[in-house]
Amino acid sequence: MTQATATQVTDHGGGVHAIKVPIPDNPLGHTLVHVLDTDRGPVLIDTGWDDPDSWDTLVAGLAALGIAVADVHGVVITHHHPDHHGLSGKVREASGAWIAMHAADAEVVQRTRSAEPSVWLDYLAAKLEAAGAPEEHLAPLRAAREAGRLRTLPGLRAALPDREIVPGELLPLAGRRLRAIWTPGHTPGHVCLHLEEEHPAQLPGHGRLFSGDHLLPGITPHIGLYEDPEDTRVTDPLGDYLDSLERIGRLGPAEVLPAHQHAFTDAAGRVRDLLRHHEDRLEDLRALLREPLTPWALAERMEWNRPWEQIPYGSRNIAVSEAEAHLRRLVKQGHAEPVPGSTPQTYRAL
Repeated sequence: MTQATATQVTDHGGGVHAIKVPIPDNPLGHTLVHVLDTDRGPVLIDTGWDDPDSWDTLVAGLAALGIAVADVHGVVITHHHPDHHGLSGKVREASGAWIAMHAADAEVVQRTRSAEPSVWLDYLAAKLEAAGAPEEHLAPLRAAREAGRLRTLPGLRAALPDREIVPGELLPLAGRRLRAIWTPGHTPGHVCLHLEEEHPAQLPGHGRLFSGDHLLPGITPHIGLYEDPEDTRVTDPLGDYLDSLERIGRLGPAEVLPAHQHAFTDAAGRVRDLLRHHEDRLEDLRALLREPLTPWALAERMEWNRPWEQIPYGSRNIAVSEAEAHLRRLVKQGHAEPVPGSTPQTYRAL
């Protein structure tokens, strides 16, 4: 193992390793792809972004562990985002490995793959217009649509999973006890994976938790909307996320192995921090909504990790989606309401 490769691979003991797979041009830096030894061969938990450098790093990390990509037995995906699911197809092509995902996220992958990019461009423009986006933000989307300059969106080539992760059930991994816990919020089908085995360092708690993006040591995961344009139901992803957090807090794992940053203990403490963060944020938004605001205007006034003027174009779309998710939570709690007859839709505090 070279020194450079060694810095990308971490031994967590008990047949569990992590490989730092880079995410191109992203402040997150990398995805922690976990490698779990089983009696039928290694299984990956997530795979990383579909990029040549990311693939080379994954292959080199596996080789440092004495594993060829062809040896991979299966791939378990915590959620459909491209920094987690992106390389699944290449792994399957090289190894014949199965790919498992929760049905709700598998549906998103299927829907995205089956749609032309123009459909999603039209849908995005309509959603942003309804949220109150200014014309200068909408104009590039419309110009690209009219000119036929349709960028290939992440996920359009994502591999379709061939196995379903069923919440509450053990995954069929020979010699291991890995139980799926449905934790929607970050995505509709996000799952955490509980390794129900004694921690090799005998830390107090109940096994180890592969937490994906649900529970991270220093980041609050994005809560957005992943809806079928044909589906008129109103979802509450923030409410789902908060309920899922409490479920993980009660589990009390000895150690959390997230997909970003680093492993940590005290899952219950981190859950309390996140619940408090969202409680405070909802209160802050209620104060902002004393003045009726559109989702776009609310996003402009929300606190982010940088000023709104410095947020890139694409990230503003994500921010508006998160603002709308928080608005839905406030409406469901009876703390806000849409202003009747407003176009674009405007909300006010109650």
